Amino acid sequence: MQKPLRVAVTGAAGQIGYQLIYRIAAGEMLGRDQPLHLSLLEIPPAMEALNGVVMELEDCAFPLIQGIDPTDSPDTAFAEVDIAVLVGSRPRSPGMERRDLLEANGEIFTIQGKALNEHAARSVKVLVVGNPANTNCLIALRNAPDLDPTQFCAMTRLDHNRALAQLALKVECHVSDISGLAVWGNHSPTMFPELGSATVSGEPALSLVDMEWYDKEFIPAVQQRGAAILQARGFSSAASAANAAIEQVRDWHLGSQLVTSMGLYSTGSYGIREGIVFSYPVICKRDSVQIVEGRTLDQFSRDKIAITEQELLDERSAIEHLI
Repeated sequence: MQKPLRVAVTGAAGQIGYQLIYRIAAGEMLGRDQPLHLSLLEIPPAMEALNGVVMELEDCAFPLIQGIDPTDSPDTAFAEVDIAVLVGSRPRSPGMERRDLLEANGEIFTIQGKALNEHAARSVKVLVVGNPANTNCLIALRNAPDLDPTQFCAMTRLDHNRALAQLALKVECHVSDISGLAVWGNHSPTMFPELGSATVSGEPALSLVDMEWYDKEFIPAVQQRGAAILQARGFSSAASAANAAIEQVRDWHLGSQLVTSMGLYSTGSYGIREGIVFSYPVICKRDSVQIVEGRTLDQFSRDKIAITEQELLDERSAIEHLI
């Protein structure tokens, strides 16, 4: 049997955490033969609920689970962890401005970044799910100076999956027929789901749809999908977010030859300003991520990318004192 990997999940008793943890424990994220030790972090008022989650995990009798540690201490939660999935974040409350949300979450991810820096395994991989994910990821990685920024990423796999689904519905194909699609920028309503390099069964995606649908229907549908789900069910996306987190970490850890989308610390690829966490088209090798270079971006695409880049620059300015 392989050596157990330590996996930390924050916000473990929340909606996404509850959907996520059992699938991790079943081996869907790191492999059906990979033993696990779970470290589950919550805030003190949610510890009773977290204890109920732990009881359910015990009742599942997952053969891969070698131990479960529920805690309200980031230092304890991140001790020697190999994978950290940062789900817990402050939700936006009525009347709260985006700047206020950034500030509130900044405090959370500052603490967690420092705890990861001090206590996590030196090869730790960190996925930030809690919104605003890109800038929360930036805060965490900048507060972990002893870790490499490439060890952190923000989750835009959910946006990528949403884009795949919307295109597949439009052209009446299976999602597996689509290749090369990517989501650029921020996990926010400014994100840009790009079809210029996408193909459907080898045919250019843009040859199968018209520009009016691409600009006026497809892009807004992907950008606003989370809001549409919230309005329909009264709760934000949970199962689909958990699924995307599992897929993003699985590809990162085990490798995949498919082009997908991940929020990475920018070092200037495609002319994006350095020092923000920006979603790019990527291919995952085992334990590493490579940005897909050489894409031709038309003026329409460059204009869309500039909008989401500027939003991320504005967000960085708002939390500059935290990084």
